[in-house]
Amino acid sequence: MSPVSDRYLSPRLTALALLLTLAACTTPKLPHLGGSKQEPVYSRETFAVDEKHSRLFDAPVGEVCESARRSLLSQGYVISRAETRLVQGAKRFQPEGEVHVEISFHIVCAAEGERTSTMFVSAQQDKYILKKNPNAASIGVSAVGSISVPLGSTEDSLVKVASETIPAGAFYERFFGLVQRLLKQQGE
Repeated sequence: MSPVSDRYLSPRLTALALLLTLAACTTPKLPHLGGSKQEPVYSRETFAVDEKHSRLFDAPVGEVCESARRSLLSQGYVISRAETRLVQGAKRFQPEGEVHVEISFHIVCAAEGERTSTMFVSAQQDKYILKKNPNAASIGVSAVGSISVPLGSTEDSLVKVASETIPAGAFYERFFGLVQRLLKQQGE
């Protein structure tokens, strides 16, 4: 190339590099699949009065939380924390070969008077899948170099793929029913 063309090429390359850099720094707004804009999850949170994650009991706060603890224990839940006003527990399931599910409870008991208490319950379901990672060994031979040889072993790990709060409904009604039965048994 001649010195004249190098003079014009350099500003063009600089301008092109600048444009590419600016383009890389911006992220275009791509439409969601299906053509409609996806609504944020929190906007569907209604805080409706009929969604019951709580129940009023005719018993002191300590008895109510103790009945909640016993309810979880009677169903095979492992209690991780138990206090006068707080209970936490979890149980693991394996509904399919490589799918694992954990349900964890967070329970708070609040006094409403001397002989009445409200129990607030939130249960979360976490879903995991088994991920297999194959292992290979490398063998170094000075004349040939390094050779990878699969040994046929795998390293398994659980990977969380979903997590959600269990919505109000029959699940909580069954739990509150068991707590109520245990409260009656304690009172007898």
